[in-house]
Amino acid sequence: MRLPRRILTLHTAPVRRASFVPACSTADAHSLELLQDFVSRARRLFVITGAGLSTESGIPDYRSEGVGLYARTDRRPMQHVEFIRSAKSRQRYWARNFVGWPQFSSHQPNSAHKVLQRWEEGGKLHWLVTQNVDALHSKAGHRGLTELHGCAHRVMCLGCGGITARKELQTRFVALNPDWSAQAGGVAPDGDVFIEDEQVLHFRVPSCEDCGGILKPEVTFFGDTVNKATVQFVHDRLAESDAVLVVGSSLQVYSGYRFLLAASDRKMPVAILNIGTTRADHLAELKVSSRCGEVLSSIQPL
Repeated sequence: MRLPRRILTLHTAPVRRASFVPACSTADAHSLELLQDFVSRARRLFVITGAGLSTESGIPDYRSEGVGLYARTDRRPMQHVEFIRSAKSRQRYWARNFVGWPQFSSHQPNSAHKVLQRWEEGGKLHWLVTQNVDALHSKAGHRGLTELHGCAHRVMCLGCGGITARKELQTRFVALNPDWSAQAGGVAPDGDVFIEDEQVLHFRVPSCEDCGGILKPEVTFFGDTVNKATVQFVHDRLAESDAVLVVGSSLQVYSGYRFLLAASDRKMPVAILNIGTTRADHLAELKVSSRCGEVLSSIQPL
């Protein structure tokens, strides 16, 4: 299943975009035909998704040109070491997350999530790995799924390792902070919002109900590493597959990029659907730079 590598050249006018989807053009018919052929030939498709998939559900990402967090602001995401070492950093993180949670948790799967779920249901998609922490693949009903960086809908205790639902923590926040309020100045990725530091000074953060330990979202912060067992599990699923499709990821983070390197070592065919360049463009036989939902909805899992 080897296709000549084609890089899509865009000639059409920019599509009207959602607030966090970067400007792009509609994929041309020839590129869609090539992607259709790629998917049709695959029997056990391995899919890896990233934040570009969820921007179409209204969730901002970090790196999208013009609309990502790095393009819009000078703010940077929470670092693992900062969260672990600093009570003030944890207070700031949880206060912002508390304000952002109602909107973040309400986001729903878009057409691309639903297409991938149908591909799984029909036997085309063997395994899906997402770098997103928004639970949208789970909401879409996907079962064969690895959340590589965890899920913001779960909370873990750094003391006893207990896992609880994030929605339960929201109730505890409300009980501890009945008179606290803050106005968000903007929305950031992963449930974060912009509020001023002085607004969080009196925000109270609960501890683990079982052991009194520090509570952390069950996600991999920047500067942390993915569990080795999880990485090996994904490598095993990749070894069972016969083609790789990247959807909505620039693959700038090594935790996801490593699987493209492994696919290349196995001489597996790779296709990429992402607006803008990716770290793995040189490994792909086919690259389509357009909206995920629009493109995937036109592909039949034959």
